[in-house]
Amino acid sequence: MLKEMQQGNPGKNLQALKGQSKTQGNWGEFILESILEKSGFVKGREYVVQESLTAESGRRFQPDVIINLPENKSIIIDSKVSLIGYEKFISEEDEHQKQLGLREHINSIRSHIKNLSGKNYQNLYQLESLDFVLMFMPIEPAFAYAVQSDPSLFSDAFEQNIVIVSPSTLLATLRTISSIWRQESQNKNALEIARQSGEMLDKFAAFVDDLISVGKGLVGAKDNYDKAMNKLTEGRGNLISRSEKIKKLGAKASKSLPPNILNRADIDDENNLLDN
Repeated sequence: MLKEMQQGNPGKNLQALKGQSKTQGNWGEFILESILEKSGFVKGREYVVQESLTAESGRRFQPDVIINLPENKSIIIDSKVSLIGYEKFISEEDEHQKQLGLREHINSIRSHIKNLSGKNYQNLYQLESLDFVLMFMPIEPAFAYAVQSDPSLFSDAFEQNIVIVSPSTLLATLRTISSIWRQESQNKNALEIARQSGEMLDKFAAFVDDLISVGKGLVGAKDNYDKAMNKLTEGRGNLISRSEKIKKLGAKASKSLPPNILNRADIDDENNLLDN
């Protein structure tokens, strides 16, 4: 259905909606949601439908669609444009009747612009909405014929903070919004990468400090080891030499010192003392 409308052949669909404004409204909402879904938007995440909002006056509103933007911003889309006049324009064969249908179509659009502007959706305090509302026309030619016939229509709507969009221009807008979301996601990822990188560098610096402390401890332990070993093995009267002298004097012991320790000790001179 969407493809058929975008190709400019909506007559068959509109014939089934002739004179049924409510049905046309529901149909427009269906087309709008189809475009949102085809653009990759997820209901309840990038957009919400018919959310009930309350103005400061206490009046309740239900915008057709609210598109979420980064930083809690939003855009409202309204899709309740009547296409009865447009149906008459494309179905009538009499040129005079066709022009009357086109005029009815344009007047219907202008009336809807006025009513939509009066709702001040963008000023609802629950929303940080942009300063304009998108008014969606689900049929491309219905938008094109109206603007071609009444060139001031678009600018008059804009002055009332209303931007008229068709399927093609809405798709372009949604691509822009999608790009904004991607950029927002990339920015958040960059911030998260920076945060985690900072934490990792802090932990790495702390690890290096601990490793240096361990190294200093090992150096200190080696120094203490060397000092203790020197007392055991070096100089006249070292502990190894004295223990060996005592053994030679006849002291009984069940264990002997390791050979490598004995080899390191200065025991010759001490042992020579036993022979004098």
